[in-house]
Amino acid sequence: MNYVQMTNAPAFPDGLGKKGMTLRDYMAAKTMQGLMHNYHPCDFLEHKDWLEDISMASYQMADAMLKAREA
Repeated sequence: MNYVQMTNAPAFPDGLGKKGMTLRDYMAAKTMQGLMHNYHPCDFLEHKDWLEDISMASYQMADAMLKAREA
C-alpha cells in the first residue's frame, strides 16, 4: 500500500461500506491529543494562533507516521 492509499485508508472499516475516519485523521487526532495534554483550555483562548499550529503539526506527524509505514 502506498502513501496515498494509506492516507485515504479507513481507520475503522465496518465491512459494510462505511469507511468512517481515515487512518491519517485518526493518527492526527491521537497526535493532537498528546500535544494538548499539558495545556489548559484557557491557554488556547489566549493564544488562538496555537490552534492552527497544533492542527498543522498533528497532520505533519500523521503524514510522517504514514510514510514510516511504507519503509
